Amino acid sequence: MPTSSLAPSSLAMRLHNYLDLIRWSRPAGWLLLLWPTLSALWLAANGFPGWHLLLVFTAGTVLMRSAGCCVNDVADREFDRHVQRTSERPITSGRTSVKEALMVALVLTLVAFALVLTTNAKTVYWSFFAVAITVLYPYTKRFFSMPQAVLGLAFSIGIPMAFTAVRQQVPAEVWWLLAGNLFWVIAYDTEYAMVDRDDDLKIGIKTSAITLGRWDVAGIMACYALLLLCWAWGLRSYQLGWPFHLALALAVLQIGWHGWLIRTRERNRCFRAFTQNHWIGFTLFAGIAVALALR
Repeated sequence: MPTSSLAPSSLAMRLHNYLDLIRWSRPAGWLLLLWPTLSALWLAANGFPGWHLLLVFTAGTVLMRSAGCCVNDVADREFDRHVQRTSERPITSGRTSVKEALMVALVLTLVAFALVLTTNAKTVYWSFFAVAITVLYPYTKRFFSMPQAVLGLAFSIGIPMAFTAVRQQVPAEVWWLLAGNLFWVIAYDTEYAMVDRDDDLKIGIKTSAITLGRWDVAGIMACYALLLLCWAWGLRSYQLGWPFHLALALAVLQIGWHGWLIRTRERNRCFRAFTQNHWIGFTLFAGIAVALALR
């Protein structure tokens, strides 16, 4: 009798810990993945891609980002206890075991894979690479001076997958989109790394914020500029017209605001800049979607 009365409370606490593990209350992470993926999906389909692919890529993005959080926290559990911002994460604080976290990651990945199986063989092949790079990324912080570049690759795989799902091929413009998105990830994740730079230096983790040193702000702004240049050049053949040009202009304004926020390198301002990055992605997606809808 006492056991059954405690079970609902225990189950609710476990569910709360799992949701905390996958950052459910912080959607900015999966939005950063979603907007470039949807941009690619709209471009590949020359407009609305249909409800099936929209569901597959939206749900798949959320699921894989959540699985990535689990893997990241398992890999970083010994480091996280020494960083003020991450010391209370479920694994580090002991609220969730490593085995549980890996099981959650496996279940989420299998559900995402089931969704990909409803597309085509080429998209399925790309999904294996997506899983591999997701697992690899957390460990690159130990030996690679710019792990943000690896994260950029992981956060860009949805772009070629969107094209293979619609066209069963990867046209040349995809590589421009992928390169631009990779630079964008380096920009916003360097802002994120600036928040923890002092702690990361103490524990020996490698990040772009540490590697760039006093050139961190300049490096971030250069990466933002490369995002816009790559996308503008790569999409020139689509002739997207004024909606996309307006989106680029609005993105420039947002990037200028980010530069203003991070110029002092204060933790709170850098973190705020990171959390607002998804609006840049949304702006570019909106410009593409409106341009294609007006044709």
